[in-house]
Amino acid sequence: MTDTRTGAAQAAGTAGHVPGSRSSTDAPAAGGAEPRIGVLVVAYNAETTLERTLDRIPADFRPRIAEILILDDASSDATFTAGTRWSQLDGMPPTVVMRHTKNLGYGGNQKAGYRLAAERGLDIVVLLHGDGQYAPEMLPQMVEPLVRGECEAVFGSRMMRPGDALKGGMPLYKWLGNRVLTKLENGLLGSELTEFHSGYRAYRVDALSRLPIDRNTDDFDFDTQIIVQLADAGMRIREIPIPTYYGDEICYVNGLRYAKDVVKDVVEYRLAKKGFGTCDWIPKPVAYAFKEGDGSSHAAILAALRRLPPGRVLDVGCSGGLFAERLEALGHTVTGVDCVEVEGVQARCSGGFHLADLEDGLPAAVGGGYDYVVAGDVVEHVSRPERLLAELRGVLRPDGRVLLSVPNFGHWYSRLRVAAGAFDYDRRGILDETHLRFFSRASLRRTVRSAGYDVLSLAATGAPFWQVLGGGPAATALGGASRLLTRLRPTLFGYQYVALLTPHAARTLIAGEHIDVQDVLNRQYTPGDQPRDREGTPAVGV
Repeated sequence: MTDTRTGAAQAAGTAGHVPGSRSSTDAPAAGGAEPRIGVLVVAYNAETTLERTLDRIPADFRPRIAEILILDDASSDATFTAGTRWSQLDGMPPTVVMRHTKNLGYGGNQKAGYRLAAERGLDIVVLLHGDGQYAPEMLPQMVEPLVRGECEAVFGSRMMRPGDALKGGMPLYKWLGNRVLTKLENGLLGSELTEFHSGYRAYRVDALSRLPIDRNTDDFDFDTQIIVQLADAGMRIREIPIPTYYGDEICYVNGLRYAKDVVKDVVEYRLAKKGFGTCDWIPKPVAYAFKEGDGSSHAAILAALRRLPPGRVLDVGCSGGLFAERLEALGHTVTGVDCVEVEGVQARCSGGFHLADLEDGLPAAVGGGYDYVVAGDVVEHVSRPERLLAELRGVLRPDGRVLLSVPNFGHWYSRLRVAAGAFDYDRRGILDETHLRFFSRASLRRTVRSAGYDVLSLAATGAPFWQVLGGGPAATALGGASRLLTRLRPTLFGYQYVALLTPHAARTLIAGEHIDVQDVLNRQYTPGDQPRDREGTPAVGV
């Protein structure tokens, strides 16, 4: 985006920052003060409609407007000139007129406008279209719920009053499409909006700043993605009824493509919440959830530790400490390590919490002498898992145990994705986008043995249908079938492997003394230095 305010001021004298309006460095409204209200006018080839639209802003509302931002999205007509001309009229609110030198698209133009609104210290911003399709006369009603603090977003809906949209000139096919898409999107999102497809909106600027809107599309489904983001963040949306205006404005929306895009957005979101796909315009939770359900890797590790006597546990990759909390309830003392400190983790780990990136190794502060180390879904996130496993061996007691879980890349799901030429990452699961290493059963055995461990047990778990489906009879039935198939063919149907490991450091009796074989190996004797028995052969072997 190019800020052309300087050029406009030279050509017209007053476009740009108007004397008396507040700069972006001024503090926003606080306490009971009137919030700074801005109107963002997005315009493309709106030369014939822009000034008429702006003239319709109620005269008694204009003094409440801190700034009007007119963003011309590289129009081929005189939209910029029309906006500049209107901004110079006497008695108009402070107005900024800008023209992009490159067309950013409907969504891209909004992104630029919301960034500008934040930079200029606005508290509330109302989206208004320069073609006059949405009623500027409704601006006071659009901002009122935000001023009262009742919500984070207000949408003007043409569908709240039955029949109004058709009476206002909305074509029947658009009315039908709007109703069908809104019903479908509500069903997928779990919302109850009367209209998903209104472009008349008002937002709290601080709410927009908490949403990753820069990751959104630059196309017309930008508005749908914002609805999804607001819902995902638990923000409040209010709808108010607005009149419908259809005149001689030019529509640049490809209806079929738009319908496909908005449905794709909501479906993509639903799949992402189940772990499929990346959906990078929706924030990913910082903390990993405890894996509920019989047969999960967490349940398997918890069951193993329930059978072992209480001791000191090092939980690497502990996240928010939800697993540690369950171990503490069994009588274990847990020390946690993770690269992010999630709220509440300190209270859940009585042995302390250490902030560290495991890619750089274990922090020295964790100490040693642990009875157990839990590495649940961790080693696949580091580039050198064998190095991390070797470090974990160093903090264990000689007879300690490591409880390890990793995804099975040989599972039918990942095999199918690769065979179909559709390999890509997901938000979680086997193809989690943060995974750096992938394991089969054979490669897992090789990795842990090269790190100096014996495998005491190695089992496969079934697919987490309880997590994908949220419980219920279907999840129970599919989970049972998955566990049965996993027992029959673990390398194909096993979703994760859970391993119980112990350091490969056998005790060997020599001349009445116990010798730690691993300690001997670590000294790296040369052949000539090795102790020998009476027959001259090496006395230490594995």
